Amino acid sequence: MTHQPPLGEQPPEPINPHIPHPARIYDYLLGGKDHYEADRAAAEETIRRAPQVRESARANRAWMRRAARYLVGRGVRQFLDIGTGIPTSPNLHEVAQRISPDCRVVYADNDPVVLAHARALLRGSREGRTAYIEADVRRPDEILRAPELWRTLDRDRPVALMLSAILHFVRDEEDPAGLVATLRDALPPGSYLALSHTTNDIQPERAADAAAVYGERRAAALMVPRPRHRVESFFAGFDVVDPGVVQLPHWHPDGPVRPRHLDEVWLYGGVGRLGTG
Repeated sequence: MTHQPPLGEQPPEPINPHIPHPARIYDYLLGGKDHYEADRAAAEETIRRAPQVRESARANRAWMRRAARYLVGRGVRQFLDIGTGIPTSPNLHEVAQRISPDCRVVYADNDPVVLAHARALLRGSREGRTAYIEADVRRPDEILRAPELWRTLDRDRPVALMLSAILHFVRDEEDPAGLVATLRDALPPGSYLALSHTTNDIQPERAADAAAVYGERRAAALMVPRPRHRVESFFAGFDVVDPGVVQLPHWHPDGPVRPRHLDEVWLYGGVGRLGTG
């Protein structure tokens, strides 16, 4: 009988440099260097159709850091970040552990390039821990069964589930709300959800045109922008904290929000808390 490695410790899938991957496209938009020609071509075509995507990517990364600081400030010391992306410093664990070195972070992504970089670069503090799972948000049960998850995180303490710009790569027929609910139901009381998502509310035709690049280029996942009420629906079972689900620049900004910035950032984001009852 052929030996199979434990779930969460499977060998990485082979890298196909000819198929654009959202994580590598995102890396290009952020000014990174870990991508292939297919990723660059897809990113440049997206920028041609909607120049705002680059600023949206930067705004999303900045929101993730603000959300992490907010959560640590509320006493959270454990994070599950699904759809990690290629490491771009400061990463989630760096932000969290800079405030509280005992924070623990589990990263999950399905791109082997991300896996290779994560294992090499994502090193936590001595007091805290970091771990990595090769997994897909569309298979939440596999994430929850991965040995590294509960070897790293304490089931009895609150966890912040981070879904940063990932659910818009889940099609409606794949039931994104159901995926979030499965993850939510496994979280301890007092846990949080931090979620951001691309929207088609601001410039619908241009947003649809940009999202179509993922299909035309046969990317590893399609992009599905959604209106605010659909993004809000993913917080079912959570009490959304102020200021609610808003355009990312409005979510606990570090300074004044420029009106022009709102035209350039096509994402909503929010944070919700599970009840303790």
